[in-house]
Amino acid sequence: MKVCLRHGLRYQAAGTHKRMAGSLWFLSGAARRGPPKLFFIIYSLFIIVQCVDFDRWKGLDDMGKLFGTDGVRGVAGKDLTCELALQIGRATAAELTSLDGHRPRILIGKDTRVSGDMLECTLAAGLCSVGADVDLLGVIPTPGVAYLVRKYGADAGIVISASHNPMEFNGIKIFKGDGYKLPDEVENRIEAHIFKNCEDIKICDGAEIGRVHRLDTAVDDYVDALEQHIDADLSGLNVLFDCANGASAKVAQKLFPRLGCQCSFTGTLDDGVSVNDGCGSTHLDRLEKKVVEGGFDCGIAFDGDADRCLACDEKGAEIDGDKIIALVAKDMKDRGRLDGNTAVVTVMSNLGFMKYMQSIGIDTARTAVGDRYVLEEMRARGYAIGGEQSGHVIFLHHSTTGDGELTAGKLLKLLARKHREEGTKMSELNAVYTKFPQVLINLTADKEQKQAYKEDEYIAGFIESQQQNLMGMGRVLVRVSGTEPKIRVMVEGEDMEAIQSSAERIADMIRQRIPGVC
Repeated sequence: MKVCLRHGLRYQAAGTHKRMAGSLWFLSGAARRGPPKLFFIIYSLFIIVQCVDFDRWKGLDDMGKLFGTDGVRGVAGKDLTCELALQIGRATAAELTSLDGHRPRILIGKDTRVSGDMLECTLAAGLCSVGADVDLLGVIPTPGVAYLVRKYGADAGIVISASHNPMEFNGIKIFKGDGYKLPDEVENRIEAHIFKNCEDIKICDGAEIGRVHRLDTAVDDYVDALEQHIDADLSGLNVLFDCANGASAKVAQKLFPRLGCQCSFTGTLDDGVSVNDGCGSTHLDRLEKKVVEGGFDCGIAFDGDADRCLACDEKGAEIDGDKIIALVAKDMKDRGRLDGNTAVVTVMSNLGFMKYMQSIGIDTARTAVGDRYVLEEMRARGYAIGGEQSGHVIFLHHSTTGDGELTAGKLLKLLARKHREEGTKMSELNAVYTKFPQVLINLTADKEQKQAYKEDEYIAGFIESQQQNLMGMGRVLVRVSGTEPKIRVMVEGEDMEAIQSSAERIADMIRQRIPGVC
């Protein structure tokens, strides 16, 4: 196991940051070579984390933050207003123009949220007012924008989506011309413009104002690319797809029938208000029930913008991102395609996953929670696969970001081949390893409450004491979400009763110490 410190993994206790020291090198050697119990104990020792706090804006704490780990996000019309979208457009165009002085071309895609049209109009207006030309792609998955910005030779691609969040939320995330998310320093400069109300930006007039065009070929171009990347014959499979009433619906209904499987689809509404509502990857129970009742070979679930994918087997048992990565990484290793013999995951990955990868001789590198940190590690080290337990999986041979439909295609390709050769069922693939019990409690907390949690010395000590109580049998991970108003309490270990009790005690302590957290 490798522990990635490049993103500032920290203990935060007593209001100060204490860096994990150089002795962590021990994990990559002795822990991997030792017996399972030693592996478990050493693993626990170094994941005693109160808060995984990845400060990407050094010196900006007093200034405030707009960009989180996945762009700007908030309740549309309240947090993410038309005025803010206009300023983001102006600041983004100004930064792109300042690079070489040319007129930038920027793509905009969106998911199905009702607020998407409003934000699309004001964002485009902001871009055009500073001289950028805009191509509107319509409803399309986030990874589709990341692909098309490269295919079309655009300067940037912008996605209007709040991913797996409820309908009332929306977000804005920006990709560079190479299909990767903006680096921190560029986001920093965009924020600086916005905090000045964009008064430092020249507004164009006359012929300098940008133009807006609509592209009707975006979905078809993206589907063609996915078909080539997956390169599979899925005949013989009967699959139910849940499109979360989001951006995946149009793509999935064109892509998977082309690949040869028998397809049924649910969650295909485009009414603006039903995205992620009781469906998709955040509500897998509905899909699991339908798969069993309908006699399907498996089920696939996407989220609102289709950058993640979860699955279930024919018995209705969940297949999370860890399982998908384990299955596909082993197949890549068997075919000599696993660059660096390593899969990149986050600190949330299950201990069962870690032990399984160790047993088959695949190394793992661990990063902060967030697909951008996984991707940074993959690019820095040249690794081919990485992702999160939540279903973000990145195939760097094909994509620059997490892609739910590409992930689904890769998983189904493996199942189809195994099914033809050996009669394998998805439940047999799902049994690749046994997960350690894991309890996750999500506490609702606003920005002030999150900050109060980080600064509370008593909570820090209490969490550490709970970890000590589980030493050798489990681990505690409490973190502030970078995309939602949540504090997440996760406890994992061998004894379900013990970890449930520990998680509840921690959650109760946070509620007691910080008024309003629930």
